[in-house]
Amino acid sequence: METAEFLEILDREGRLLASAAADAGLDTPVPACPDWRVRDLLRHTGTIHRWAAGVVADAETSPRPVPEPPDLDGTDLTDWYRDGHRRLVDTLGAAPQDMTCWTFHPAPVSSPLAFWLRRQAHETTVHRYDAEAARGGPATPVGTGFAVDGIDELLRGFHARTRSRVRSEHPRVLGVRTVDVDAAWTVRLSERPPVAELGASPDARAELAGPADQLYLALWNRQPVPKVTGDPELADLWLTNSGI
Repeated sequence: METAEFLEILDREGRLLASAAADAGLDTPVPACPDWRVRDLLRHTGTIHRWAAGVVADAETSPRPVPEPPDLDGTDLTDWYRDGHRRLVDTLGAAPQDMTCWTFHPAPVSSPLAFWLRRQAHETTVHRYDAEAARGGPATPVGTGFAVDGIDELLRGFHARTRSRVRSEHPRVLGVRTVDVDAAWTVRLSERPPVAELGASPDARAELAGPADQLYLALWNRQPVPKVTGDPELADLWLTNSGI
């Protein structure tokens, strides 16, 4: 996907999140995050937006800690969220394509700016879904190509980090596949962080599959995986330990 597409998605998803949060009410529980109310969702996402904007605006070359969320509520909180989202969109939209700054996982992307556009578009989309789930009613669809990209970022980016909790005493191979578009991954599990490769492998002993949009939300722990086949123990190992 192109950086302009990520920027457009980030802009739209952030505005949808704010609208759904307002409709739901700040005290409404967030189904996928049992300890959160909608106010916690806004505080978290707004903090991440400001943090990411700061990294890019300052061309930060070393890790920057995520600050504590503010103790805001009511219209002050919703206005603060909207302002931070707008700041992030404007900052990423104005940044030069060849800028250099710190990034925090090795998912294959063309540049640091592309990393942040991609990461914040997916961060905001997942939390937009959370806000809409709290509100109730139909959720905004996730585009197929964007969903495939998000699965790839999760498997080859987030779970390539040492923080991934998915470990196996013995080498095992898991398959992940979309059924509505030709996209598949092979995830090799061991005592080290998972290693994901593009393409299917005959060595896979279990598979997680489904339409791209549903599989995207499932792998982000927002919905059940549409189809699980093969070794149930291997599938359960991933599903139990893969939460981010």
